[in-house]
Amino acid sequence: MLDALLGSDATLAPLKRLVIERTEGNPFFIEESVRSLVETGVLAGERGAYRVTRVVQGLQVPATAQAMLAARIDRLDPEDKRLLQAAAVIGTDVPFSLLQAVADEPEDRLHRGLAQLQATEFLYETRLFPDLEYTFRHALTHEVAYGGLLAERRRALHARIVETIERLYPDRLAEQIERLAHHALRGEVWGKAVTYFRQAGAKAASRSAYREAATCFEQALIALGRLPETRETIEHDIDLRCELRSVLFPLGDHKRIFEHLSAGEALASALDDQPRLGRILGYLSTHFAASAEHVRAMEASERALSIAMAHGDAAQEIEMRFRLALVHHLLGDYSKAIDLGRRVVESVAHDVLSGYVLTSVVSRFWLGWSLAEHGEFAEAITLAEEAGQIAEGAGSYTQAIACLGPGLVHFSKGDVHRAIPPLERGLQVSQVTIFLPLTTSCLGSAYALSGRTAEGLLLLEQAVEQAASIARGWQSPVIINLGQGYLLAERVEDAMRLAERALGLTHERKERGSEARALWLLGEIASHQDPWGVEKAEGQYRRSLTSAEELGMRPLVAHCHLGLGKLYRRTGKRQQAQEHLVTAASMYREMDMRVWLGQAEAEF
Repeated sequence: MLDALLGSDATLAPLKRLVIERTEGNPFFIEESVRSLVETGVLAGERGAYRVTRVVQGLQVPATAQAMLAARIDRLDPEDKRLLQAAAVIGTDVPFSLLQAVADEPEDRLHRGLAQLQATEFLYETRLFPDLEYTFRHALTHEVAYGGLLAERRRALHARIVETIERLYPDRLAEQIERLAHHALRGEVWGKAVTYFRQAGAKAASRSAYREAATCFEQALIALGRLPETRETIEHDIDLRCELRSVLFPLGDHKRIFEHLSAGEALASALDDQPRLGRILGYLSTHFAASAEHVRAMEASERALSIAMAHGDAAQEIEMRFRLALVHHLLGDYSKAIDLGRRVVESVAHDVLSGYVLTSVVSRFWLGWSLAEHGEFAEAITLAEEAGQIAEGAGSYTQAIACLGPGLVHFSKGDVHRAIPPLERGLQVSQVTIFLPLTTSCLGSAYALSGRTAEGLLLLEQAVEQAASIARGWQSPVIINLGQGYLLAERVEDAMRLAERALGLTHERKERGSEARALWLLGEIASHQDPWGVEKAEGQYRRSLTSAEELGMRPLVAHCHLGLGKLYRRTGKRQQAQEHLVTAASMYREMDMRVWLGQAEAEF
């Protein structure tokens, strides 16, 4: 490296040894040491062909790279140093037009200064067209140059940059929004910082960059806190917290969601702002549902719906009916979920947004899932197809739901080979959404049922871990799916452990639909434990059957009849076996569940 920097002249050998000794071979320190030797006149000539101008007895190398760079910057001409620091305030990438306006230097002096900063390797040109732009050679150089400015000088330059960008690019501010937000915050132009960070957050959210969007909205809240407290700023505070919730929800960051919504609820109540309070309560209902606190979710969604109806807010009323349908589904009241869901689907426009997901898509997903639980697969598949068409070109959150819908419906129907392709696509786009555990679990179950047991179990186990960390509302179904996967793999004890765990969770959380499914799984497991499990299996099947009939879960009712038929057939109770098998086959035929129909008919 030193030969390339200094040259191969033999007279340079002592200096090379000294540089290596003092820098301990660190490439950055070596480069900076050579630049320092050139600037102090120890070396003369061109890069790669330097000559020593005087004897060097020792070489002082600062203890840190920052100190070395600071020393080099201090040796610059004062005007060049000011220019470098002005460039540092702009950022690591420095448009010439912006630097020219901020530096306030004559053009010839500006060009001379930039030429010198390039010669001393602080800056280099990165673009000539359409606009000339410079970049700092090292990020550390930018950091040290910026840090050398007094705080008040930095603040003034940042504020000036905001004004300059607004003046230079009045028709292109959307392109500069992130830069404007950054400089407004650093320049303590608090009102503009709120506006620009909020716009930057919305821009990031529109491309599904949810973490970036959350950071922007939180910065806007910080800036808002520096403004005098008025009704208007409090309203902005509530709205920002709602926007934060919408980008944190796909990420499953429930702790921060609850903190922001609780603060927003208190502020809206203090203002007696009923529309904003209703909006907060609607978000809280979904938060509680995702956290498996379904009773609290029901209370919040009913309050939110009452507020929307009292104020004649049709759009908000649709939104709240959708959230109420979601809670009814999770509680197993599929009839109410279907009734509400149909009203929402009939009312909502395709371009209505719930946060950053299309309501027209997510409402079709939940309605389709509820219909699938009732065995109304034809309508559920139609809704899933409509959701897919609407979601084309939408963000990852919307697309994840649109992929999960058909996968889940086909899986529920038993058509696992038709379920796998959309679930595989969904898994690709679900990585940053709360629907990841459910998608992973459904795909794992589909793999297991199609004979890909090892792949399926791996996904099923991942889904249980994911649900525990980002979506507790999905825990019961994904645990049941894993239990079923273990049973297929003949890991009966593991399957029993999970089924019993799921039964406890569903009972505690009042998830009646999932509770019925857990009972069915316990019946399936017990039926594998002949001769000891026959009586137990019969009891679990019948408990599941009773619940499934009450909830209108026709596919599960048919599964229970199939399970009882197979159980009675193995124990020699032929008449009872025939009755249940005929019932199961008839129900499967009515619901067009051909795979399951084949299993039932094979038992005759």
